[in-house]
Amino acid sequence: MKRFAAILITLVLFSCGNEQPKDFTLKGSIEDLKKGTVFLKRQQDSVLVTLDSLEINGNSSFELHATLEEPEILFLTLDKNDDEDGTVVFFADKGVTEINSTLKNFNYNAKVKGSKQQALLDEYLLMMSKFNDKNLDMLKERLESQMAQDSAKTNQLQKDFDGLLKRKYLYTINFAINHKDSELAPYLAISEIPNTSVKFLKQIYDALDDNIKNSKYGVMLKESIDEKTQA
Repeated sequence: MKRFAAILITLVLFSCGNEQPKDFTLKGSIEDLKKGTVFLKRQQDSVLVTLDSLEINGNSSFELHATLEEPEILFLTLDKNDDEDGTVVFFADKGVTEINSTLKNFNYNAKVKGSKQQALLDEYLLMMSKFNDKNLDMLKERLESQMAQDSAKTNQLQKDFDGLLKRKYLYTINFAINHKDSELAPYLAISEIPNTSVKFLKQIYDALDDNIKNSKYGVMLKESIDEKTQA
């Protein structure tokens, strides 16, 4: 029995000794949150896998930890013990990232401060919000022209809408190429414009620095290009 216990202790110590160190910390607070659970997750294949979690009871601050092999998109999910959950998507890298938000508008009020990839993502999303605002205005105008049975204006608005979509795609392509040294570039290609022409996806991939080509999202972009080429 003593020998078995000694073996068990040795195995536990060996396991602990080989556990990868946590090199990523996510900290922050959620204003007005009294009770709930926050989860740090990553996408693995087609499912989200929990890396760390913390039950909040009274203190709205949190700190979560994970091990990162390279920069990647992670998810901060809030379970408020009701039917409404929220998720903040952010670009993580080794070190510390801070996310502060509110209970009422967890998704939309989230402020992320951390990796250089996240800073670039924020810059990109700011421009996308302008495209989306314009898109909503055009949809409203088109609906009004349809109700007024103004076919000429409706057709023109459809052309304007198609032009806006093209400019949005071209902006994403140029943004990715201009930041060829960032993991964000291939991520945008596979997440924002996956249905664009293979020609443009290859243009982004060919422009990438070698280390970015070998990154998680660089490899995924190459696989996507290969699949489309063979189809």
